[in-house]
Amino acid sequence: MSLYTPAHFDATERAAVARLIHDHPFATLVTPASPEPMISHVPLLLVPDCEPHGELIGHVARANPHWRHGAAAESIAIFHGPHAYVSPSWYAKPAQAVPTWNYATVHAHATMQVVDDPIEARSILDALVNRFESTRAKPWTFAMGERERDALVGAIVAFRLRIRHIEAKFKLSQNRPADDRQRVVTALEGEGYAEATAVAAWMRACVDLTSQR
Repeated sequence: MSLYTPAHFDATERAAVARLIHDHPFATLVTPASPEPMISHVPLLLVPDCEPHGELIGHVARANPHWRHGAAAESIAIFHGPHAYVSPSWYAKPAQAVPTWNYATVHAHATMQVVDDPIEARSILDALVNRFESTRAKPWTFAMGERERDALVGAIVAFRLRIRHIEAKFKLSQNRPADDRQRVVTALEGEGYAEATAVAAWMRACVDLTSQR
C-alpha cells in the first residue's frame, strides 16, 4: 500500500513530520491479516532518536487480537492531521477552479515488536500517561497499589513500531499561486471552526518551510 503523493505535496522535512505526529497522536493502525486486515485506533508516541526514522510506542488491550498479527506483516500507522474544505470562490479566478480539500497526513510503515517484559511495558504506559497528563494543572498519576497496577499492565499488550518508511502528504494549496494561497489562509481563518484554523496555521508553516529549501 502506498499513499498517492504528487511532488508538490510531498513533505520531507523530518521536523514537520514529527510535529504532526506529536500534535495528532491518535493514529489508525492497519496490519494485513486474513480474511480481513486488522484495524485499531490508538494513541502512539514518536521516539525520534531511533534511526533511521524513529519508532512509535503504544499499547492495545490484551483482548484485542491485533497484536497477535503485528509481527507477521508490516503495519501502517496513519496520523490524520487537520483538514478543511477549500472553496474555489476564495481564488482570484474562481471560475477556472474547482472545490478541493486541504489536509496533512503521515503514514508510518513499521514492524511491530511486542513488549513481553512487564517493566518495559510499564515504562511505555508511563510515557503515554506523562505525555497527556504533564501539561494539565493537576496531572493524574497512578495512585493504586503495585498489585492493582501490575494487573492493569497485564491487561494490555505494549509494543514498539520500528519505522521503516514514512510517507507524508501535506496538501496545503502548494499548487496554487502565492496570492491564492494567501486568500485560502485568510478565508480559513475566518471560517470560525478549529479544523479550518489549524489548516491555515499549517499552510503558513508550509510556506515558511518551502522558503527554507
